[in-house]
Amino acid sequence: MQVFKKENVYQATQKRLEYIFKEFDNIYVSFSGGKDSGVLLNLTLQYANETSQLHKVSVFHIDYEAQYSATTNYVDSVFESLPNEVENLRCCLPLKCPTSTSMFESFWRPWDPDKKNIWVRNLPNKYLSDDSFDFDVKNMSDYEFQKRFSLWFHKKKKAQKTCVLIGIRAEESLDRWRTIVSDRNINKYNHIAWTTKQYDNVYNAYPIYDWKTEDIWTANAKFGWDYNKLYDLFYYAGVPLGSMRVASPFHDAAKSSLSLYRVIDPEVWGKMVSRVNGVNFTAMYGGTKAMGWKNIEKPKHFTWKQYAMFLLETLPNEISENYRTKLETSIKFWKEKGGVLSDEAIKDLEDAGIKFKVAKSTNYKTDKKPVMMEYIDEIESRDFTLIPTWKRLCVTILKNDHVGKYMGFSQTKAENEKRKLALEKYKNL
Repeated sequence: MQVFKKENVYQATQKRLEYIFKEFDNIYVSFSGGKDSGVLLNLTLQYANETSQLHKVSVFHIDYEAQYSATTNYVDSVFESLPNEVENLRCCLPLKCPTSTSMFESFWRPWDPDKKNIWVRNLPNKYLSDDSFDFDVKNMSDYEFQKRFSLWFHKKKKAQKTCVLIGIRAEESLDRWRTIVSDRNINKYNHIAWTTKQYDNVYNAYPIYDWKTEDIWTANAKFGWDYNKLYDLFYYAGVPLGSMRVASPFHDAAKSSLSLYRVIDPEVWGKMVSRVNGVNFTAMYGGTKAMGWKNIEKPKHFTWKQYAMFLLETLPNEISENYRTKLETSIKFWKEKGGVLSDEAIKDLEDAGIKFKVAKSTNYKTDKKPVMMEYIDEIESRDFTLIPTWKRLCVTILKNDHVGKYMGFSQTKAENEKRKLALEKYKNL
């Protein structure tokens, strides 16, 4: 059900910023170089300037080294134009960043000192290096670092309360919508839905969570704010408004648009080809069955199980073991607990003569039924990605899906981070 209010999203955000600046003495904007974080940064600087509170604001940015020149130019321009009172928190670090372009690497490291001779570009004039921090950056993923950074900066500033402003919008994805509206998350600041607790007295806030894509561009036009001109190039290239993304080029979310680099930024593209394994192949075949979609084909003399085992044998031990661990977990899950399937998928199993058992109840909040079964070779079904098949495993491997999203797995980095922080907190007890 839609609820309409008299105020527009800009007015609502002004009230949110007023509340944040009243409640928190230390505030920084997580700035990616994209349209959403760019607008949030401009809104924050505008409000802070008008209320004489610029001294509370800092700007945090992870520089991924390999990116469009337009993004680098925009980020450079933003940091060069920051008021003197606003602290520059641009980070150039050899973090472990996920890549889906290679079957041999699950991550790559921007600004890797051992590969300085093939860096895509030079370091910016002012930045924070791994020497700036009192924790081991090199063993962290970019996700883990972002969270740990908030605690480090909170302590560094000796702040009473720190707020991290993040420009995510519920319209962008279901996961982002869940982050904001989930009634399971009790870690809110004063029970405010658009906040999330990270540590004691450290919170994330999402002041533009209810903005539409059109609102972002309306704000840029109305206020004459600068933005990443990459979006203009995307527009000229025919990329739909809702599909324009500024992300690490080697990440799964950017894989399908990787080929645009060759056209939009050929000089950077030439350097990227040698920077990370598999970039050129992914750019050429990222949207085809060669990258492992449902309609992939196997060698005729193999079953899908045999083909999966063959693929696993061709991978480096560490990568292969990662897939084998996920496979073992999945097999056990489908045998003992069962996954939920629709009536249509269950009918497909029946029509194919597959043996399975339907449980009476499930802990999941869904109308689907819990089904327990063995892995099967393949099946024709609209719900192919939800059914445990050896073909699905082959798809996962060929997509370089190291996380296993295609098999229903989700990232566990947040859980690992919580465990590490808990061990650190209680190690002296």
